[in-house]
Amino acid sequence: MAWNEPGGGRRNPWGDGGNNGGGGGGQPPDLEEMVRQMKQRLSALFGGRGGARSAGDGSSGAGGLGWIILGLLLIWALVDSFHIIDQRERGVVLRFGKADRTLEPGPRFTLPRPIEQVTRVDVTQVRSMSSKVAMLTRDENLVNIDFAVQYTVNDATAFLFKVRDVEETLAQVAEAAVRQVVGSRSLDDVQVGNRLEFTNEAREIMQRLLDSYQSGISVSIINFQDVMVPEQVKDAFDDAIKAREDKQRAINDALAYAADVVPKASGRKGRVLAEANGYKQSSVARAEGDAKRFTLLAEQYRLAPEVTRKRLYLETMEEVLSRTPKILIDGEKATTCCICRSTNWCPRRPRPSVPVRR
Repeated sequence: MAWNEPGGGRRNPWGDGGNNGGGGGGQPPDLEEMVRQMKQRLSALFGGRGGARSAGDGSSGAGGLGWIILGLLLIWALVDSFHIIDQRERGVVLRFGKADRTLEPGPRFTLPRPIEQVTRVDVTQVRSMSSKVAMLTRDENLVNIDFAVQYTVNDATAFLFKVRDVEETLAQVAEAAVRQVVGSRSLDDVQVGNRLEFTNEAREIMQRLLDSYQSGISVSIINFQDVMVPEQVKDAFDDAIKAREDKQRAINDALAYAADVVPKASGRKGRVLAEANGYKQSSVARAEGDAKRFTLLAEQYRLAPEVTRKRLYLETMEEVLSRTPKILIDGEKATTCCICRSTNWCPRRPRPSVPVRR
C-alpha cells in the first residue's frame, strides 16, 4: 500500500513514525531546507564562513571553490594517466600494487594514481657485475679467477618481481657456472686454453639457470679477466710454464729444420731417381743391343763357324791386349825387346858397368 493512499496511516517514505525531525508531525520534509543545509555543510568543509556570511554568499563561494578543486583534480588525473614510453624502455603497470600489464614504447594511457602506477625499465642498457673467487680445477689445483658479466633485461615484469635480489642472484649463478666450467678442466687448460670456449660454455650455463628462475635477464657475455694461481705455488707454476715454453720452442726448431731439410732431400731424391732411370734405360738399351748382336753372331756362326770363331778370338784379344802392357821376347836372340803402349811402365835397361882402374 502506498504511503499516500487512504488507509496508509499517513506514513511517509522517510520514516515510520509521525515525527520525522524535518517538519511538523506527519508532514514530509522540506527539500529546499535539505539542499540549503547541504550547501552550508559543503561551505564549512571547504573553509567557508557560513555562520558569518549570508546563506546565499556561502553557497556561491563554496560552489566556485569546489568546481576549481574538481577541475584541478581532473587535470591532474589526465596528466597522471598519460605516459610516453621511450623506445629503449618498457613500462610495467601496477594496479593497486600488483603487476597488471606491460606498456610498449609510444604514448600510453593508464588509470591515475593510486589506482595504477607505471614503473619504467630500460631494456637496452648493458648492466655489469664482477666477482673474484677461488676454485678447484679438475686436477685439484687451486686457482683465483676474476670474471665479469654483462647482461640486459628481456622481460621487465619478471626482472622487477620474479627475483628478489637481482645482483645477488646473478652473482651466485655466475659463480656456479664458472665453477662448473673450471672444475671440468685442468689447470693448464684454464691458464692457457681457449678462453672463448670457456666463456661461451659459462654463458650458456648461466642463461639456462636464469631462465629456470624466470629472472627476465639475458646474459650478453662473461669475461675471464684474470686467472692466477695462489702465491704459495706461483714459483712452481712459473717453472712449469717455462718448461712448456721450452718444449714448444724445441718443437718449432724441429719444424723449421724439417722445413729446410725435406725440400733438399726431395730434390736429391728427384735427381737420384732421374739418374737411376737413365741408367736403367742405358742398361736396357745396351742389353738389347748385345742380345741383337749375339743373335747376328749366332746366325753368322751357323753359316761359317770357323771364320766366326777366329774373328771372335781376334776381337777379344784386341780388346784385352789394348788395355794391358805387353812384353814381347824374341827367343832366338838374347836381347830383350820391350814394346810398351805407355812409357811410364816400361822398365829401363841396365847400364853397362864401368871397369874400375887400379
